[in-house]
Amino acid sequence: MIKLALHWKIGIGMVLGVLFGLIMLQFESGKEFVQDWIEPIGSIFVRMLKLIAVPLILASLVKGISDLKDISKFKSMGIKTILVYITTTVFSISIGLGMVNLIQPGEGVSSETVTKLKQTYASNVKIQERISEASKQQERGPLQFVVDMVPDNAIAAMSNNKRMLQVIFFTIFLGISMLLVPEKEVRPLKKFFDALNDVILKMVDLIMLFAPIAVLSLLATVIVTTNDAAVLFALLRYVGVVVVGLLLLLVFYLIVVWTYTKKAPFWFLKQIAPAQLLAFSTSSSAATLPVTMERVEEHIGVDKEVSSFVLPVGATINMDGTSLYQAVASVFIMQVLWPEGLIFSNQLVIILTALLASIGSAAVPGAGMVMLVIVLDAVGFPKELLPIGLALIFAVDRPLDMLRTTINVTGDACVSMVIAKSEGKLGSPRVQNWDDNYPQKPSA
Repeated sequence: MIKLALHWKIGIGMVLGVLFGLIMLQFESGKEFVQDWIEPIGSIFVRMLKLIAVPLILASLVKGISDLKDISKFKSMGIKTILVYITTTVFSISIGLGMVNLIQPGEGVSSETVTKLKQTYASNVKIQERISEASKQQERGPLQFVVDMVPDNAIAAMSNNKRMLQVIFFTIFLGISMLLVPEKEVRPLKKFFDALNDVILKMVDLIMLFAPIAVLSLLATVIVTTNDAAVLFALLRYVGVVVVGLLLLLVFYLIVVWTYTKKAPFWFLKQIAPAQLLAFSTSSSAATLPVTMERVEEHIGVDKEVSSFVLPVGATINMDGTSLYQAVASVFIMQVLWPEGLIFSNQLVIILTALLASIGSAAVPGAGMVMLVIVLDAVGFPKELLPIGLALIFAVDRPLDMLRTTINVTGDACVSMVIAKSEGKLGSPRVQNWDDNYPQKPSA
């Protein structure tokens, strides 16, 4: 019997999910059936991944820091991580701006399409929520996002996945404090977190057994809730620019992996594929984080003290795919509705604002569109046109969100390898299966 690798099983689940969704669209009650009986399966899977995200960060980051003997190493790693993340984000925004200015997808959108999109989406509740959330973000002080990183209640921070940076701050503080206590006295606490880390990683293995069925559910749900196909076709040039830009960003990651870490690009893609496919299916870097950490540590060989810091930070502040999307979407909207705003200085503002927004708005629900509102406002885009501008891209936001989340996760994995290589912490893979310690039946 052929034993398929996990990424092939997930891939098959995705294909079956798309086919099942298309079939159910042929029945009058097909959409309701999928939403009532199929969608809950995927929702439970995503909830299970989010369930273990905070405990995994807490256990793995404490373990990684407490294994260090020199705090200066952590400082070095932290500075490198932030600098590399900022560099890749600026690079991704630049790719997006280059592509959208070269191809100019806004010229292919007719006034009839704009009118139809305005009538369909401009008053959409979700669009109004994103505009409202962006307004709240803009009213905050310039350093408010730094203040928000420091929790006033550690337990409350751990109860909300949107407060990931607060959990990271508390965990780093705890880990460093453990290093400053005599090793003999802190040993019981360290053993507790070591054991907790092993148990949580085993939970990841168990949850991933259901991944193929879960992605079938998630993709079927996406298909039956897809918007008007005619509208999607009208925006095909815009979608194409975003997709090509994301592919160029992926190629950049592969070149970095090949030239700096000396690992084969296709080997890297094979090892990270389950995390990429889950990111595509869930559109959530936070939900995918446990799987990303497991793949990077066990299948790529990044040391835990690197992955446990770089990946959680990346999942919350590093949005290369999303930042590229901000650049393309903002210029595309300006090409259609406000062409006089397409001046060089505004494009420089887009680079700076998208970079800052990717950090400050990381934990905001629907962060991509909230960031876009902030970027458009920064260049002086007319406020009365803002709902229409968001309506232009809202119809295709979900499939593009799936793609940019996949790139976000890939970027996090790439940066973790770069940091590990620079710190001498990139070793050999050490794969563990869910049943490694399961009692085996004695052979006859």
